Amino acid sequence: MFPEIGTTSLAAAPAATAVFTAVLTEGPLSRVTLARRLGLSSAAVTKAARPLIDMGYLYELPATERTGEGAGRPASPLAVQADREFFVGVKITADELIGVVCDLRADVRAAAHLPLSDPSVEGVLADVGRLVDGLLDEHGDYRSRTRRMGLAISGDVDRTTGQVRYSPFLHWYNVPLGEQAARLTGLAVTVENDVKALTAAEHWFGEGVGAESFALVTVGTGIGCGLVVHGRLVSGSFGVAGEVGHIAVDAGGPDCHCGGRGCVEAIAGTEAIVRQARESAGLPELTIDDAVALARAGDERVGAVFARAGSAIGSGIAAVANLVGPAHIVVSGEGLAAYDLFEAHIRAGFERQAFGAAVNCPLSIRPLPFEEWARGAAAVSIQSLVVA
Repeated sequence: MFPEIGTTSLAAAPAATAVFTAVLTEGPLSRVTLARRLGLSSAAVTKAARPLIDMGYLYELPATERTGEGAGRPASPLAVQADREFFVGVKITADELIGVVCDLRADVRAAAHLPLSDPSVEGVLADVGRLVDGLLDEHGDYRSRTRRMGLAISGDVDRTTGQVRYSPFLHWYNVPLGEQAARLTGLAVTVENDVKALTAAEHWFGEGVGAESFALVTVGTGIGCGLVVHGRLVSGSFGVAGEVGHIAVDAGGPDCHCGGRGCVEAIAGTEAIVRQARESAGLPELTIDDAVALARAGDERVGAVFARAGSAIGSGIAAVANLVGPAHIVVSGEGLAAYDLFEAHIRAGFERQAFGAAVNCPLSIRPLPFEEWARGAAAVSIQSLVVA
């Protein structure tokens, strides 16, 4: 039997944290490879790994790799025991909850959607409780090995305290969401801005693995951005680093809900696109799906709305490239279901505004389902296990 799973950080010593993180995000890895990559001795790697093996979080694969040229003893790579512990991730939107159960490798084992019955704090928490119970009890035997949950929500979030300082789409201010959700579910809860949570998942388990710097820009109801610099997710002194949606790209543009004018989000967010498409087409009941259909059918007026939105997004991304200099930028989000209407204009806007060699920054543009946002919430919960 393995020791009981706790809710404190798994690895107390820096060497143990480094070893477990490397194997978790890039493994399986041999002790020799870990020692070389982390700047540790082989003995230090073995000492750091031993308690993690004893607790069942790491295990040794059959020896298949030799430790060096001419060495007679093959290495036994270390790997993560993915089903040692499970994590709940919940993405909170303005009208529904998307929940997943993930293993230690952030692979999704179960998923569920639940429409919000009431957007108030109390109503959302009640629905979170129902969703979590369903995920842990109805989709498999997960409850006994689940101690942690991540919540992802749009807006200004203090991950350290679990407080939602401001969520524009739910109209919440200063909500101690982490504390209340922990009391309700009995789980250790980590609350993070949804874009930063998605960035964390990409950094540890996606396109950002091993990258010292990269950016993730999301397109949808809002326009968000997560930044990784020197291998760490950047929040900034006030927790709002990377708010590309509120970079002004058109001084004469529309007012934004943030109080600014001509922000990327005021031009390219879903509500902004719908508003402009209704005005352009003269159809006051037009939906985003209607707008996409019209643009794809060749309606030049509505097509111009998407072109303007793509150009604004590209300009915002260029500002990120100019200021931070990431090695790679991923553009994603549910709004890119219409990526064929955006992509060329995003790239053109980026190339027009990127300075000098920043224009060479690789730009990956791909749509993303909402389950990936919930997976991001689970990823920050995994991080809370690994790193105190």
